[in-house]
Amino acid sequence: MDKMILIVDDDRKLRTLLTEYLEEYHFKVISLSDGLSAVATIQKELPDMVILDIMMPERNGLDVLKDIRLITPVPVIMLTAKGEDADRIVGLELGADDYIPKPFNPRELLARMNAIWRRTNLNKTENIKEKNSIILKAGGLTLNRAKQSLLVDNDEVELSSTEFKILEALMEHPNRVLSRDQLMNLSKGKDFMAFDRSIDVHISKLRSKLEPEPRSPQRIKTIWGTGYMFVDS
Repeated sequence: MDKMILIVDDDRKLRTLLTEYLEEYHFKVISLSDGLSAVATIQKELPDMVILDIMMPERNGLDVLKDIRLITPVPVIMLTAKGEDADRIVGLELGADDYIPKPFNPRELLARMNAIWRRTNLNKTENIKEKNSIILKAGGLTLNRAKQSLLVDNDEVELSSTEFKILEALMEHPNRVLSRDQLMNLSKGKDFMAFDRSIDVHISKLRSKLEPEPRSPQRIKTIWGTGYMFVDS
């Protein structure tokens, strides 16, 4: 096994413990004492998983997680103080794959890591099948890729080509927060510029067509400071 793990935690003893434990299982381990250089390290080293502490000086793990999700879907396990349910929930909403409260047994961490990789491999297979299918269904919507058409509760709704691409990207990643940059990349919108915020306008137009109450959207949620999430309840 030659997977690379990035550990970001200000607790030196914990970093040493986890490094020695994971290296016994033939992982390559990189450790950082703060989150300031985490994103740059991820871009350079391309780790297979990030173990990220929430409570750190200078830059907390939730802010680091936001930046990570702007550039990569690499699996992230958050380390939280015991009983910090609010941080755990926010972390999962921002795109963390799992969390584990301190103190914990390294064996449990390894089990969770392996579970995430199994789930990730399964999702990759499912995503390939989904992308190859003509019909995409989620949240009461039926998207027909071949006809470029949309049914909302069995009623046909007309979309512009840009609206269709954005909605398709959201429906392919249900219940997951996508940043504006991720939406632009996933929808392959050539009309977008890197600095273009018009995606907010397209989301607003989509809501007016999809939501019974556009001001209180139930299908396309705004995750403040992060992006948007399509809810498939």
